[in-house]
Parts: sequence; C-alpha cells; structure tokens
Amino acid sequence: MRLGLALGYWGRGPSPDHVPLAQEAERLGYDSVWTAESWGSDAFTALTWIAAQTSTIKLGTAVAQMAARSPTTTAMHALTLDHLSGGRMMLGLGLSGPQVVEGWYGRPFPKSPLTATREYVDVVRQVLRREAPVELDGRFHSHPYRGPDGTGIGKALKSITHPLRSDLPVLLGAEGPKNVAQTIRIADGWLPLYWSPSRPDAYGDAVRDLPPGFLVAPLARVQVCDDVSEGLLPVKAMLGFYIGGMGHAARNFHADLMARMGYEEEARRIQELFLGGHREEAVLAVPDAFADEISLVGPRERIAERLELWRKGPVTDLLVLAPDPHTLRVLAELNS
Repeated sequence: MRLGLALGYWGRGPSPDHVPLAQEAERLGYDSVWTAESWGSDAFTALTWIAAQTSTIKLGTAVAQMAARSPTTTAMHALTLDHLSGGRMMLGLGLSGPQVVEGWYGRPFPKSPLTATREYVDVVRQVLRREAPVELDGRFHSHPYRGPDGTGIGKALKSITHPLRSDLPVLLGAEGPKNVAQTIRIADGWLPLYWSPSRPDAYGDAVRDLPPGFLVAPLARVQVCDDVSEGLLPVKAMLGFYIGGMGHAARNFHADLMARMGYEEEARRIQELFLGGHREEAVLAVPDAFADEISLVGPRERIAERLELWRKGPVTDLLVLAPDPHTLRVLAELNS
C-alpha cells in the first residue's frame, strides 16, 4: 500500500505548511501529494506551486470539480502540469453536488450524473490521446457545440500541444454504488470518501471485482496522539460540515453514504442540527465510532494495529490528511 499526502484546499488563505509538508513527504518516500478545491482556492494552481518545489513525488487533484471547467480545459491543465513536472500528474475528478454546482458555479446540476461524468471523461481521454480532433455528440458535453444558441461554425480541434502521456491516470471521486461501478469501468482509479476497511460493501458489489492495476485511493485523517477522543475532534468537525452543510437537507450525497454505512439516524440528526444553525452540536453528534473507523488516530501502537486492516483490503494508496511531520514520519515507518 503506497502512501500519499492529502493537503485539501485552503481555508481563509494559503497554508505556509503545505510546501514543507509536501517536501517532507517526498523525503520520506511518499508516492504522491494531492490538492483539492471547494469554493475558494483551486486545485491546479496550488499543485503547480508544489510541483515547482519538489522533484519526484507524484501530483494529484483530489478532487478537481467538473463543474468548474469544461472537460477540454481540465485536460489542458492536466497535460500542461504533466509536462512541467516531468510526467508526475494524476487527474482526480469529482462531480460535486447540486448545492455547489448551482450555488457556486451557476450551472444546472446534471439530471443524469452518470452520463455527465462519462461524457466528461470521454472528452478528457480524447484530448490526452490526441489521435483525432475532439468530437462528441453528448447530452451534456458537445464538441463542437451544436446548441440552438450557437453560431453553427464551431470546428473540431486537436490539442496543439502534444500531451506527454496519453495514459495520464484519471481517477474519480464516487460515492453511490452505481457511480462507483461506472468509475471502475471508465477510470484508472477511485477516490473513496469515508472509506471504512470493515465496510467495503457500503459502496456496492463492484468493489469486490476490481480490474488489474486499478487504483483505490481513499483519504483518511491520520494523527499520532495520546488522546484518541481529542484526536478524533478534527475528523468529527469535517464530518459535521460535510454531512450537515455540504448539500441540501433533501439531497446530500455525504449524508446518504453515512446512512448506508449504518449510521442513518445519526446522519439525519447531524443534518438537522447543522442546518438549524447548531454547528457545534452537529459536530458533537458525530459518533466517535464512525469517525474512528474512517481514520487512523491515537498512539503509534494503535495506529500500527489498525493499519493492518487497511492493508488487507483493496486499498492501493492511502491518501493521508496529516497535521504534522511527526505523523508523516511515523506512518512511513509503520508502512515500510
């Protein structure tokens, strides 16, 4: 099982720790470093900054939001950074949800998310293969554009720049069983959210039969500390925000996933509290048991014991949300 460093997205401003953590992860032999985006900092610029100050560690987006860019624009970002970094780029994509897509990007959330994702990946693959001009008569992505409000003179184009790698890895963030099954069919890897090594069935039957070389790269908070309950608080804060605030009360993919993992009543309670303005109570309502099974928190010996569960399953890459260099070092030692 390889290790990756997940840096997430910025809060109020850029973190001064991100580049030093990425450099330390590279020194320790971590395989990859990953950035993300929500509705603030973007994933590609921060990743390029890290690429310029590292030399061997792979570079991934976990995730870049599809609604933020057309698929050709995303492919341009990926192939550009792949060239600049000497072939270290991995493209992680996610559809996000209606609240963000419509509220932040000002676009309609696709009525058929599976079709929209499939078309998006198709276009990205066409750009990277550069075998012919990009053409797709899609429901959500049309190249050239042929809509009634167009000029009708759009021309199918092929990238001027030759991509460094036609097989640049494409990974997808997917939560629902149908979305996960499609991800296994069309992508090179999967970025699970809230992975529990004891509950792989929560993502559907397709996880049991993965193709050779397919990447399974969940994100997990890791922290070496003496007090497990205290160490779980950042995990609970993240869960409270995502389950309570990252979506509408009637349509929240994160809450639905938590429910499928056996915590339906708790998930709805967290939503109710968060949307009612009781954010601290929502965080406290997150069960310690749920936060614990999707993270690696506690003394070194406890993490070492629980790490074995992660190694036994289909996980190929553990993307570590780690707050300090000491935790990075301990995990590298335990995984060697």
